Amino acid sequence: MPTSLNTSARELIDRQVLPNLSRLRIQEQSSKNHGRILDFGCQVPGGLEAGLLLARICMADLANVQIAPADPEVWQGPTLQVTTDDPVSACMAAQYAGWKVAQGKFFAMGSGPMRAKRKREEVLDQLGIDDPSPCAVGVLECDEIPSSDIIELVANQCGVGIDQTTLCVAPTRSIAGVLQVVARSIETAMHKLHELGFDLHKVVSAHGTAPIPPVAKDFAEGIGRTNDAILYGGQVTLWVDGSDSDIESIGAKVPSIASKDFGKPFAQTFREYQYDFYKVDPGLFAPALITFVNLKTGNSLRYGKLSPEILKDSFACKES
Repeated sequence: MPTSLNTSARELIDRQVLPNLSRLRIQEQSSKNHGRILDFGCQVPGGLEAGLLLARICMADLANVQIAPADPEVWQGPTLQVTTDDPVSACMAAQYAGWKVAQGKFFAMGSGPMRAKRKREEVLDQLGIDDPSPCAVGVLECDEIPSSDIIELVANQCGVGIDQTTLCVAPTRSIAGVLQVVARSIETAMHKLHELGFDLHKVVSAHGTAPIPPVAKDFAEGIGRTNDAILYGGQVTLWVDGSDSDIESIGAKVPSIASKDFGKPFAQTFREYQYDFYKVDPGLFAPALITFVNLKTGNSLRYGKLSPEILKDSFACKES
């Protein structure tokens, strides 16, 4: 796997974000301790292009992310398509939101390659992930701009200088925030496979799509719609170097339909659990449909189902 995940993300920022802040409607926030904060949607509009870049930053620029035409079987709006030939690094070493960044009243879901620098998650050790980059780049899902204290916290835990720390921020109820979350179709499949004991290093390449939902008016609906896009409309294909029997032993357990919480819009489930994300069955966070293409046998094995009727409810679609 590539070793300089954070460097790769920072180079993307230097190359495509910083020279185009105004056009992208992204704002660089000043920080007294010289750390860098990039606002993709808290106090600025952001947009589709900003969201595509944010998703790529979150995946250490190890994936291609683009808006694709609508899939009429799922949703009439556009879809977000993600492809990668390094799904372990892109999704598990970087994109997975495994860091709860909290201090005082501030809380954000932390993802991005900064996690590989911090290296305090069991999954990173289990997958043998290490990143010697001299910098840290992270993505925070929150509604407010983090203070200088948060940058200092991230820098200290990642073991890098504050001036080498970059945080990209967007709320779920922003255009960029929506795209950043919906780009996690492959990541949810990879994490679910890891939890089921499948060797992720056997996954050679990956492709995922999910519908882009309307931007929601509040936090709960924002989380609900972006999750529903994957849980009920996400389609993932994994090219795997393994045996059919290994796939068959866990295949039916991978898609979201295998969860006890499957079957209703996520915002409703979220409310029933008193807005505690961690009370939701972890098995729910998976794509609706997953296909394994076995490179050894030439067979394809598919599991799960799409649920466009739940998406229509979640996305508050009114047809005339």
